[in-house]
Amino acid sequence: MKIIIVGANGAVGQSAVDALSSRHEIITVGRSSGDIQADIEDLESIRTMYQEVGRVDAVVSAVGHGHFGAVDQMSIEQFMKGINHKVLPQVNLVLEGFDYMNDGGSFTLTSGVLNRDPIRGGSCAAAANGAIDGFVLGAAVDMPRGIRINAVSPEVLEVSRDKYDGFFRGHVHVSSEAVGLAYSKAVEGCLSGQVLVVDQ
Repeated sequence: MKIIIVGANGAVGQSAVDALSSRHEIITVGRSSGDIQADIEDLESIRTMYQEVGRVDAVVSAVGHGHFGAVDQMSIEQFMKGINHKVLPQVNLVLEGFDYMNDGGSFTLTSGVLNRDPIRGGSCAAAANGAIDGFVLGAAVDMPRGIRINAVSPEVLEVSRDKYDGFFRGHVHVSSEAVGLAYSKAVEGCLSGQVLVVDQ
């Protein structure tokens, strides 16, 4: 299969690359790294990326960030970071990708743990994750030509423990291999409309 992996240089994206690269043609995409550089927060950049790559069998998105902070001190602009930097870019990858997706292909998005197991200051990320999971569930019933759509929702990766030190007290940290298996299941399997939770 010919697979685009957006955010391939990050910890989560790298787990997808590691899981899939031995069996498939991988096109890595990043803002400033990868086979193709694209800013997926920019709709025209997404369109240019697809035009450059051409027809594909799968698209994996492992990108997005939002604001962390107490909800009673959060501005509307801060809340919208989760929508503008995590939800819309991934949704746009799907909406713009249909003309380039082969029959029976798949889109795999990435949400995360916080909409099912919250932490203090995580309401923006929780809302973004919930929006992605909901989009996948709703979109799956409308997907044309046998195209599938799923989301991978991982706990914090072991390799990111230091980065998030102090934020996820009591949370299990999962291996990159476990997260990679979820992307493999989404891309190489048969499921659609599923949120593949990785919490062990």
